[in-house]
Amino acid sequence: MATLMKDAILPNLVQTIEGTPAIIHGGPFANIAQGTNSVIATRMGLSLSDYVVTEAGFGFDLGAEKFFDIKCGYSGLTPDATVLVATIRALRYHGGVPLKEINNPNPEAVRKGLANLEKHIENIKIFNVCSVVAINKFEHDTSEEIEIVKKRCEELGVQAVVSDVWGKGGEGAIELAEIVSKEADLCTQRYNPLYEWDWSIKKKIEKVATSIYGAKAIDYTKRAENDLKKIEALGASKLPICIAKTQKSLSDNPALLGRPKDFIVTVKEIIPALGAGFVIPITGDILRMPGLPAVPAAESIDIDKDGNITGLF
Repeated sequence: MATLMKDAILPNLVQTIEGTPAIIHGGPFANIAQGTNSVIATRMGLSLSDYVVTEAGFGFDLGAEKFFDIKCGYSGLTPDATVLVATIRALRYHGGVPLKEINNPNPEAVRKGLANLEKHIENIKIFNVCSVVAINKFEHDTSEEIEIVKKRCEELGVQAVVSDVWGKGGEGAIELAEIVSKEADLCTQRYNPLYEWDWSIKKKIEKVATSIYGAKAIDYTKRAENDLKKIEALGASKLPICIAKTQKSLSDNPALLGRPKDFIVTVKEIIPALGAGFVIPITGDILRMPGLPAVPAAESIDIDKDGNITGLF
């Protein structure tokens, strides 16, 4: 068993469907964990390449906040640029379009949904990091909708670039890669953490919830208050926080779309993850174990005698 555990920490070498090698090491969901790859992975990448991109899962309010406040804090790494990925479908959804209709072009809904994107851009500026918006294009996106996003980003002082990886593979991201690398090379801003680790846990939660989510106040259940006392007794109150929150809203309520304001975040319990090195405030109604579909996608994936894979999309 000791040998197996020792081997488990080794990075996993895989490849993309275009044959590009990729090293996988960590990266759990940011709505219930830290949502980034490991420090080992990033340091390995930096030893092999001029540029390393970390996917910080879900919205900037989740993965990116934790990347900056937890991973950068422990590793001493300082990012040179941030890529904020947006989709027209998500903007339609935050603009009030039901999920079953989000593939239908709707410029007015996109305009309304921009409030959500604007908050994420605002959050990047809180950390004082240069940024580029990547518009992840899909087949139902119209040129009018894309131009709406580009124009608003320009007004906010951020460049927006179309990434058509879905339609063209790696070729569809060449322009984005060139612009992001240039932004990283030329950026003179230096990242600032959102909070100090030696603050109280309540002060750290308040800072994230009010500054990044846009909350008006924080409410603690009796259980959460008792958890705080136990964490303080363990001497773990100076650890960074890793808030578990829905990925569907800036708030802890998945029904509040767009850019909600004047809402209250409810902390139900606070769990110390001493081995990982952070504490986990759990907010709203959320399952910490992600649900799987009734029919797994793997059931549709196959490979023929010539090595051709089908069923991936």
